Amino acid sequence: MKKYNVGVIGATGMVGQRFLTLLENHPWFNVTVLAASERSANKTYSNAVGNKWAFSCPIPKKYADEIVLDAEKDIDVIAQKVDFVFCAVNMDKAKTRALEERYAQKEIPVVSNNSAHRFTPDVPMIIPEINAEHLSVIASQKERLGTKRGFIAVKSNCSLQSYVPLLHPLKKFGIKSVAVCTYQAISGAGKTFQTMPEIIDNVIPYIGGEEEKSEKEPLKIWGEVVNGEIVNATEPVVTAQCLRVPVSDGHTAAVFVNFEQKPTREEILSAWAEFSGEPQKLALPSAPQQFLCYLQEDNRPQAKLDRMEGNGMSVTAGRLRNDFLFDYKFIGLSHNTLRGAAGGAVLLAELLAAKGYFD
Repeated sequence: MKKYNVGVIGATGMVGQRFLTLLENHPWFNVTVLAASERSANKTYSNAVGNKWAFSCPIPKKYADEIVLDAEKDIDVIAQKVDFVFCAVNMDKAKTRALEERYAQKEIPVVSNNSAHRFTPDVPMIIPEINAEHLSVIASQKERLGTKRGFIAVKSNCSLQSYVPLLHPLKKFGIKSVAVCTYQAISGAGKTFQTMPEIIDNVIPYIGGEEEKSEKEPLKIWGEVVNGEIVNATEPVVTAQCLRVPVSDGHTAAVFVNFEQKPTREEILSAWAEFSGEPQKLALPSAPQQFLCYLQEDNRPQAKLDRMEGNGMSVTAGRLRNDFLFDYKFIGLSHNTLRGAAGGAVLLAELLAAKGYFD
C-alpha cells in the first residue's frame, strides 16, 4: 500500500489528540498538517495544546514543534500538503457541515468524526465491518459537489459501537425491537476527571442529542443505496436512554431485543463468534482479528478490564440471557475514543484507501 499524506483538522481537541497517537507510527498514513481554530493557529502544537493534553503518554515528539494551521483560513495551503484529512472540529453543525464541504470542494477527501453530515443522504456513515457497501454512494456525492476526488465519509456515533455491531449478525433472525441503555464515559464529552469534577460520585441522566442519534443512526447504517442516496431502514424499532457515568473510557450498553424467530442462545453466540467484515478480509492495519468477543464471566465485560480488547477496536459482550419482556438481554462494551471515535475513523480511512477512494 502506498503512503498517504494526511491532515488532522481539529488536532488540539481530545479526538484530534487521539488521532495523533494512532497515526504516529501508522504504516500507510503520514501526518503532514495539523490544523485547528484561529486561536491555536501559528503556535507550535505543544503550545497550542498546553495543559489540555488528555493522555498519559506524552505528545508525540514528531508533532510537538509542528506549527498549527488555521482550519478555515488555510484550506488552500492544506490542500497542497495532503491526500485527505481527518476532521474532528468542535464547531456547531452548520459551520462544520459548511467547512467539510469546502474541503471536499477543494478536492480533499474528508473522513469525519463529526455528526454534521451523518444524515446527508449521499454521505456514507460507515461502521467498516457492517456497511462497507454504502461507500458506493460517494460517486453520487461527487456529482452533487462537482468534484473529482473530494468527498465526505463519516463514522457513526461513538455509543452505537457498543451495541449495533452485536445486533448486526442477529438481523438474520428478524430483529423486531430493541431497547438500549448506554452508560457513557466522560471522554465521550472530551473530558477527564480533572476537567469534569461534577461527574465524580455522580451519574448524569442526560446527554444532549445522544438518544436521538442512538435511535436513528442504526437505521441509516442498516439502510440501502437507492438512486445515489442512502435510504434508511424502517426497522427494527430502537428506543434508547443515555447516561454519563464516572468512567474515563469505554461505553457500556444494556441491550434488550425481540425477534421474529427467537434464536437459541447457542445460535447467537455462534453468530457473534463467526462474524467478520471487510476490514478482516482485507487485513487492514487497525482491524481487530476478532471483531466481536463474548466473555463467559457473569461480571464481564467491564470498562476497566475489557475496553482495550483488540487494541481497543473489538466490541465485547457478556451476560446473554433470557428476559421476561424481551426474548434476550445482554451487555455490550466498546472503547469510545478508539473504536468509537478516532480509531473507527482511521479504520474507515484504511478501508477507503484499500478500495482506491484516495487515488
